Amino acid sequence: MNKLEQQVNTLLELCKRLSKENNDLRAQINHLNHERAALVEQKATVRTQVESMITRLRSMENV
Repeated sequence: MNKLEQQVNTLLELCKRLSKENNDLRAQINHLNHERAALVEQKATVRTQVESMITRLRSMENV
């Protein structure tokens, strides 16, 4: 009976640890998704700026 109780306690501790790890990983995923979205937005902004510069340079070439 003591051995079974010990095994149950071990399993409970493992479940608690895995639950915490799962929560930590979910938070990390959420953070990385927000970071990725910000980088995608930043990339789009930079792309627009570069395209604008290229357009201006081409128009200066034609003058």
